[in-house]
Amino acid sequence: MDKLSITFEGKTYNVEKGMSIKEFIDEYVKDVNHEYLLAFVDNKLCELSKKLKRNGKLELVSRNSIMGFDTYRRSLTLLMVKAFADVLETKRDYAVHVMYSMGTGYYCKLLNKKEEVKLEKPGDELIAKVKQRMLDIVSEDMRIYKMSISVEDAITRFEKQGRLDKANLFRYRRASRVNIYNLDGYEDYFYGYMVYSAGYLTCFDLFTYDEGFILMAPDKKDYTVIPEFKPQKKLFEVLKTSDDWGRMLDVDSVGQLNNSITTGDIKELMLAQEALQEKQIADIAEMIKNDGRKIVLIAGPSSSGKTTFSHRLSVQLRAHGLRPYPLELDNYFVDRDFTPRDEDGNYDFECIEAMDLNLFNTDVKRLLNGEEIEIPTFNFTIGVKEYKGKRLKLNKGDVLVAEGIHALNPLMTKEIPDESKFRIYISALTQINIDEHNRIPTTDGRLIRRIVRDARTRGNDAQKTISMWPSVRRGEEKYIFPFQEEADVMFNSALIHELSVIKQFAEPLLFAVPRDSFEYYEAKRLLKFLDYFVGLDTTDIPKNSILREFVGGGCFGHN
Repeated sequence: MDKLSITFEGKTYNVEKGMSIKEFIDEYVKDVNHEYLLAFVDNKLCELSKKLKRNGKLELVSRNSIMGFDTYRRSLTLLMVKAFADVLETKRDYAVHVMYSMGTGYYCKLLNKKEEVKLEKPGDELIAKVKQRMLDIVSEDMRIYKMSISVEDAITRFEKQGRLDKANLFRYRRASRVNIYNLDGYEDYFYGYMVYSAGYLTCFDLFTYDEGFILMAPDKKDYTVIPEFKPQKKLFEVLKTSDDWGRMLDVDSVGQLNNSITTGDIKELMLAQEALQEKQIADIAEMIKNDGRKIVLIAGPSSSGKTTFSHRLSVQLRAHGLRPYPLELDNYFVDRDFTPRDEDGNYDFECIEAMDLNLFNTDVKRLLNGEEIEIPTFNFTIGVKEYKGKRLKLNKGDVLVAEGIHALNPLMTKEIPDESKFRIYISALTQINIDEHNRIPTTDGRLIRRIVRDARTRGNDAQKTISMWPSVRRGEEKYIFPFQEEADVMFNSALIHELSVIKQFAEPLLFAVPRDSFEYYEAKRLLKFLDYFVGLDTTDIPKNSILREFVGGGCFGHN
């Protein structure tokens, strides 16, 4: 038998050619707790069933990593829909729809497969049976097999099963083959890799919620613990509204979006989507006027479209007889000598302590009391606030509009009375799914937005933007997401058609990421993701669209 030299953690092993990565782990790593879910072989991501065929370097991907966590949740979804198929074997007209993320899990619904309407709310008894079936499959450690079949075969298979969302998706696939996963006879397609077997999925929970149910994955840092489920009611309502929009426009999956583009119906859909957003912005402006609030606070994660939203809200405020004045939070940083440092010794500009809270609160209180103030301008080159004679006084009908990552943090406006504040949380909450079991992660949409915008406005290549993204995400989870439920209203800036538009701008940037770089896998994953979408040009995108903030050509200074 031929031998191979495999380097793992600095040590070289002579192994049998054709040994799977799983067999290597069992023999040399002794991973009894199934900590490792995937592997890199010479920088190429592989599932554990992959056979070693040449000399190379092996790196294992733990479930505590971002890739590992995503793989665990994806595999858990397959386990759940398989268990539903077993428990509801005699009922063929249902479909499990994975709707959106809730904490570490997913909110799901049972829908009528033919009519695409909600079935009766699943009761605790049904969910308990499905959960027990999941536990049985895990205890039996059933293998998850992957097979490659032709696209034509995949379309035929899923059409026969009545799963038209998947069949529709594959009609626009450029590749000639597709990978299908099989768990004990249940076949499904998933965007991304799977764990080796069901025995890896030992930690999860399943329980009813609202009109559906929640599939909970373990904590990202401790896969033996299910975190407490804390309902985010305002966010949940926004997500449900966005889902209703998609259904109202008859586009709730990528296949339906592609159909709309190829049949020429997309222009009307785009205008309807923009009109829905404009109506919501107008409604927010009316709320601000009716409530008599004097300061509007806008916060949201990276690439959520805060700048364009602020401009469009200001236009609507003027239309309602108010005069908006921007108050940029970036001008209220503490001087550089007082900026906190992170654990690596670098300046931490994202923490709340980097803001001059006392000065901001003092200035806003004086404005609300009818006094005139001089507004600082922060000089980022030398790291100090400067005063250049810019003065402001609020008169009747004037409204301050402040936008920044800490705008909803109570500490930012701790001395400002609540009755003076109107708080808005904005994010890009994707409204369509790839298909019924494959979500489009909100973070993917925002990352692609940022890659395109940073290349156009800051000269950053995709590799740099991707490398910074984990740090951006950590800042969001620490400083933005905990305060989103503080908002008076939430606004979803995502557009159903935006990924079809933005792919033309993103793909050349992603193709340029070096193959030998750490960021290459993420670039490759995003390219595969964008390949699902039929392209769409920018011709019919309104000049004031939030999408213009990223692709350019807008009327609010977007080059």
